[in-house]
Amino acid sequence: MEKVSKDLSQLKSEISTCHLDKTLKVIGGKWKLVILWHLSEQTLRFSELEKRISGITQKMLAQSLRELENDSLVSRKVYAVIPPKVEYSITKNGQSLGKVLKQLDDWGETLNEGV
Repeated sequence: MEKVSKDLSQLKSEISTCHLDKTLKVIGGKWKLVILWHLSEQTLRFSELEKRISGITQKMLAQSLRELENDSLVSRKVYAVIPPKVEYSITKNGQSLGKVLKQLDDWGETLNEGV
């Protein structure tokens, strides 16, 4: 019985050091990875992102961009012109996800083959 409770306490400590929950809070959701994927290729304006991401609403795009900006994965540059011009680009912190994004894209491609 002592070995079982030792194993359980060890498992609990391993679970508490898992960082996936923090990661998913930052990049989780339906659209954030897709947005980061497009911004990893180039700096884009809101309307350009909206055209590239089929199915996303303006509200969801704005909310996702705001959250990504708050988490320092995306930067927002506002130009003082009329009409207003705003560009979004991926930050260095966001670029650090590049390899992971590519691996997820590759994995998704294999899913299409099996479906």
